[in-house]
Amino acid sequence: METLLVPSTASCQRISQLLANFMVHRDLPQLSFIDPQGNNRHQIEQLIAEAVEVVLSHTTQAASRHPLPDNLNIGEDLAEIPEYATAESTLLAKLQQIVETSMNAAHPGYIGHMDSIPTTMSLVGDLVAAALNNNMLSVEMSPLFSRLEPLLLRQFAQMFGLGDRAGGILLSGGSLSNLQALAVARNAILSVQEKGIAGLGKQPVILASEAAHTSLEKAAMVLGLGTSGVVRVATNENAQMRVDALEAAIQQAWDAGKMPFAIAATAGTTATGNIDPLPEISPIARQYQLWFHVDAVYGGALVFSPQYQHYLNGIENADSVSFNPQKWLYVAKTCSMVLFRDFAGLADTFQIEAPYMQRSPQWWNLGEVSVQGTRHADILKLWLSLQHLGKQGYTCLIEQSYELTAYFVAAIRERSYLQLATEPQINVICFRLAASDRDNEQLQKFLLQEYNTFLSLHRYQQKQWLKAVLLNPYTSQTEIDKLFAGIDAFWHNHQ
Repeated sequence: METLLVPSTASCQRISQLLANFMVHRDLPQLSFIDPQGNNRHQIEQLIAEAVEVVLSHTTQAASRHPLPDNLNIGEDLAEIPEYATAESTLLAKLQQIVETSMNAAHPGYIGHMDSIPTTMSLVGDLVAAALNNNMLSVEMSPLFSRLEPLLLRQFAQMFGLGDRAGGILLSGGSLSNLQALAVARNAILSVQEKGIAGLGKQPVILASEAAHTSLEKAAMVLGLGTSGVVRVATNENAQMRVDALEAAIQQAWDAGKMPFAIAATAGTTATGNIDPLPEISPIARQYQLWFHVDAVYGGALVFSPQYQHYLNGIENADSVSFNPQKWLYVAKTCSMVLFRDFAGLADTFQIEAPYMQRSPQWWNLGEVSVQGTRHADILKLWLSLQHLGKQGYTCLIEQSYELTAYFVAAIRERSYLQLATEPQINVICFRLAASDRDNEQLQKFLLQEYNTFLSLHRYQQKQWLKAVLLNPYTSQTEIDKLFAGIDAFWHNHQ
C-alpha cells in the first residue's frame, strides 16, 4: 500500500497564499509592490540599488555636466501610457535619460535661482516617507508625524519670537503658505469664514510692496478678492517698502471705498533679496488694526545666524510668517511652513472638521486646519536635516554664503561697466551690464554656453537684470573668478 505524503498545515497555507497572490496579481509585474511578507525582497533590493546608482552617478558627477540640459527634445512617446507592463530595465534606462536632461542644480555654476542641492538626509527622508506613505490629514493616519510636526514647528515659531501660543503647519511651497496665512487673516479680521466676502459691500485689500512675490495676487484670486485685491506700495532704492508710502496707500484705499485688512511684508524679495523695514511696518499694522504677515520664504533662514539675524528684527511682531526650509536650509522640495502667533485661533478662523476622522484630545488633525488635506510627510526630511546638521551647521552655511556674497559684490564694484540694482542684504545679487537689455540677454547665454555658469534673467524697474543666488555650498571663489573672467571677455569683445 502506497504512503500518501500530506503537506503540513503551514505548507498548505503558504501554497494557498502564493496561489492567491498569483491570481490577484497575475497581470502585474512581480515588483509592482513590495510584498509585506518579504517574498520579493531580494529583487526589490536589486531594483532600488540600480535606481540609487542612477542617482549617485548623476549627483557625484554633477560638476562635469552643464547646469541646464543642452538639448531637450521630449517626444510624445515618453509620455505615452503603455498598454502592458514595461520591464524595470527599460524604465531604469529611461530614468537615466530623464536625470541627464533635468535641471542640474548641483552644479557649482548653477547660481541663478533659489534652488540648490538637498541635504543627504533629505533624500533619505523622502525615501522613507514614501515607503511609509502616511497621510498627514489626521493623527490616526500619521500617528508619529502628526505629533512631530507641531512640536518641531513650535520651535521654529519660538525662534522667530512669535511667543508661547505660536505654532504652524507644513505646506507644499511658499505660495500655499502665503495663501493659508492670508486666508486666516481675512477670516480673523473680517469674520467671513461662514458667509464669505460678498456681503461686505467693500473690496478687502492686502497691502504689499511692489517688489513682493506674485503669489500674493494668486492668493487674492483664490480668496475672492481679485488681483486688484493686492495694493502695491512703492519701494525705495533698495527695493524695500517705503513706510510713508504704506500709510498713504492705506488711507487711499479707505478713501476709494476699499477695506484694508492685512499688510504682507517681505523678508528676502525674489528679485533682489532685500528685506522690508519690519520694525517700522509692524506699528502701522497695529495702529490700523491690520493683520501683519511676513513672507520670509527665503530670508527666514537668518534665524539660524547670530551674526545676521538682526535683519529679521520686527518679525517677532508678525501675526503670521511663511518660511521655506526647501531654500536656504537645503531641504528637498517640497517643504514650506506657515507659522501663526495664535495657533489655537485656527479652530475659529479656519478649521473644518472631518467627520470621518477620529479626534485626539491633545493633537490636531492637521488636515482640518490646512488648505491641504492629504499631505506628504515632509516633516521627516526636515527633522532629519536639522538633526544631521544642527544649528551650528546651518549657521556655518549661512555665514559662508555671506562671505561669498561680499566677494561677488566686490568684483562688481571693481568693474565700472557693471551696475548693482540694490545693496544686497542676503546672498542674492541683482546686477547688469551698463548696456542694453539685449546685451544682458546675450551675456546670460554666453556665460551658460562658454563658462558653464547659469544666472537668471528677469525684469526689474523696466530693465533686464542678471541675478546670482550664492546658495550652493560647493560654489567657491574659484567659480566666481571664472564667472567674472567670462563677463570681462564678453564686455571686451563687444566694445
